[in-house]
Amino acid sequence: MDNEYAPDLITLLDEDNNEQEFEILGEIEDERGKFYALYPVFDNPKDALNDSGEYYIMEAIEEDGEEQLATVEDEVLADELAAIFEENFEKLFEDTEEE
Repeated sequence: MDNEYAPDLITLLDEDNNEQEFEILGEIEDERGKFYALYPVFDNPKDALNDSGEYYIMEAIEEDGEEQLATVEDEVLADELAAIFEENFEKLFEDTEEE
């Protein structure tokens, strides 16, 4: 049985055109839009140890016919999405522990 795990990765550019790679932890798509939970990927394992462990919630928006990701500006919406992502993560880990 092959249990090989390959994360879904995405590379984003910051405002200074620096590339940062992220792992896509989850996705929510509903009447409010399409949202992703992203966690930074580190080249150096020591950098990962020093990281706060926080993930980012980004919204997919269409700009010039292309999908772009932007920070969720609405704090209430961001909190609601975080609660949904956290619930999904807990379910995922519960299922993993049962196996």
